[in-house]
Amino acid sequence: MSLLVVNLGLPKTGTTTLARALRLAGLNVADRRLRGRNAGDPALKGAFVADLLYRGYFETGDPGAYLGKATAISEMSLLRPDRSLWPQMDFALILALRAKHPGLKFLASRRDAFELSQSMLAWSDLVLNRLPSASIPGLPPGYGDTTRERMHWIDGHYAALARFFDGDPDYLEYDIAESDAPSRIGTFLGRDIPWWGQLNRNPLRRHVGVG
Repeated sequence: MSLLVVNLGLPKTGTTTLARALRLAGLNVADRRLRGRNAGDPALKGAFVADLLYRGYFETGDPGAYLGKATAISEMSLLRPDRSLWPQMDFALILALRAKHPGLKFLASRRDAFELSQSMLAWSDLVLNRLPSASIPGLPPGYGDTTRERMHWIDGHYAALARFFDGDPDYLEYDIAESDAPSRIGTFLGRDIPWWGQLNRNPLRRHVGVG
C-alpha cells in the first residue's frame, strides 16, 4: 500500500496526538511500531517502523515495502540501548520514499526547542543515558546531556529539513502550540481533521509535556 503522509518531526512533538488525528481522518497510521491492524504479515506485528523502513530501503529500494496497510507514519525514530535509528534525518531514505510513493506529503511536527528539551529530560533515562551514549545524526556519542546541546540538535534538525524542502508544496512544518495547527494540517493534506488534543502527556512535567 502506498504511503500518503510521513511525519519527520522529533519524538515528543505531539506525535501521539498526530497519530490519533490522522486515524480519525481516515488514514492507517504506524506510530513508532507496526500494530496488528496495519501489519499485512502477522510476523511483523510490533516491529519498529524505523527497522522496517531501513529493511525495505536496503532490500527492495522502497522504504515503505514492509509497512503493510499503513498509509501514514506519525513517529519513526528508534532509540534503545542496542539500536539507534533516525530515518527522519536520513535524506537518502527520504528521497527513496518520494520516488516510490508519488504525491507523498511530509509533515514536520515541532515545538519550542527548550520545552522539547525539558520534556525529553523528564522521560525515563532518555537524556541521562540514551541520548549521550547513542550514535544519532547531529548528536554523536558524548553529546546531548545538556540543554544547550539538545536545543542545538533540535534546531539543527528542523533547519536541515527547511533547507532540503525549501519551497516544496509537499512539505509542512507546524508548531503544536499553534491553535491553527489542525486546520493547517487538514488544508495541507486535503482532509478534514475532526479531532485535535493532547495525548501521552509527560507524567513528570505536565506543564511542558505533549506526546
